[in-house]
Amino acid sequence: MTLAFLISTFVTLFVLIDPIALAPLFVALTQGMSAERRRHISIRALLVAFGMLFVFGLAGESLLSVIGIGMPAFRISGGLLLFLMAVDMLFEKRSERREKRVEADLPDPSVFPLATPLIAGPGTLAAMILLCGQNSGDTLAVVSVMVVLVTVLAITFVFFRLGQVIERLLGHTGIVVITRLFGILLAALSVQYVLDGLRDLGVLGS
Repeated sequence: MTLAFLISTFVTLFVLIDPIALAPLFVALTQGMSAERRRHISIRALLVAFGMLFVFGLAGESLLSVIGIGMPAFRISGGLLLFLMAVDMLFEKRSERREKRVEADLPDPSVFPLATPLIAGPGTLAAMILLCGQNSGDTLAVVSVMVVLVTVLAITFVFFRLGQVIERLLGHTGIVVITRLFGILLAALSVQYVLDGLRDLGVLGS
């Protein structure tokens, strides 16, 4: 294990999780919620994501093969689920539902789509399998990957906590615009997941 490996691991996980881009999306997904509930949702999302990434890092490839699921199928299913969420955001169905509910009845986005597939998405899960797999015989290297993962998730938590500040700066109109914009980006990302899965299966050319 070298410093270059640690830096490479950090950059890989930071780019894949992308805390900076997730912050405004977190605001859009938790619009109308109190600061306390947002904190609980962010903690729950990060803990669930860490659990998934930890398990996949240590035994992801074996787990999927035992179940009979390949990474291409995982990518396609994640893309389809993300696309449904994107459509919901684009047509403001979530906003309409929220206007008719008290805060306690608002949907909890911590597990889906925050924990997965936005934080622990197919790309991040695959990266954990590769990072830990290539150092499976080196316990210190595997532990280092986990430490780097915790560091990136801690940075993500900080950006999530800045969500209320971002919401105040943007205002209601700004949040609506951001929600629509990220709905479009999520739709594009979901299609990319599906295309990557189909390409891995050999259905599409490289």
